[in-house]
Amino acid sequence: MKRSQINAIMAEADEMIRSYGFVLPPWAYWTPAVFQERADIAQAVISARCGWDITDYGAGRFDEMGLFLFTLRNGRLADLQRGGGMCYAEKLLISKQDQLSPMHTHVVKAEDIINRGGARLVIELYGSDADGRFDDTAGGAVMSDGIRRDFAPGDKLKLAPGESVTLMPGDWHAFWGEGGDVLIGEVSTVNDDETDNIFRDPIGRFADVEEDVAPMHLLVSDYATWLSE
Repeated sequence: MKRSQINAIMAEADEMIRSYGFVLPPWAYWTPAVFQERADIAQAVISARCGWDITDYGAGRFDEMGLFLFTLRNGRLADLQRGGGMCYAEKLLISKQDQLSPMHTHVVKAEDIINRGGARLVIELYGSDADGRFDDTAGGAVMSDGIRRDFAPGDKLKLAPGESVTLMPGDWHAFWGEGGDVLIGEVSTVNDDETDNIFRDPIGRFADVEEDVAPMHLLVSDYATWLSE
């Protein structure tokens, strides 16, 4: 993805987020230079990989297959492993109309996916085989706003604004906006986007960036190069 496209997506996403009454934290708007100056006091943000995240899954077709994410807070895996402390994470996502987030599951993370506003969010569901692998013959059950919903393989759950679904490790899912763009909330256990996204098909999690202009704000995938000591 070109950096100019990423900058434009950031501005558009911020406008949509604000239109639904959400405001991102102050550090979201730091320039790269300010982030570098304040890296010492922002180590919790950096180490937890909080912040802007825009991906085309390495395919170069963002409008068809991609996702906007902003990680607001993220706990510590060590706390989750010992069963106490900061074991949770929270994100905002934007799924554009007919923009696919491809089929995947998680090994560790359980997540509530919440339609915070906009159009309907379509979630396509499959179960796992005995080893946790994608199984196109397997159904299952999820909780949607506390109500059990059984699903057959390939069933599509459609969430209107205010509705949610709880997805557990082994629940394979893909999603997209239907009839318009959707602002999504995600509340989950500790999030690890580097190792805990298991895709059905071999694709990349992060975009390759072409630096045609300067970044407006850093992506989480920029931290290692821009904020390294």
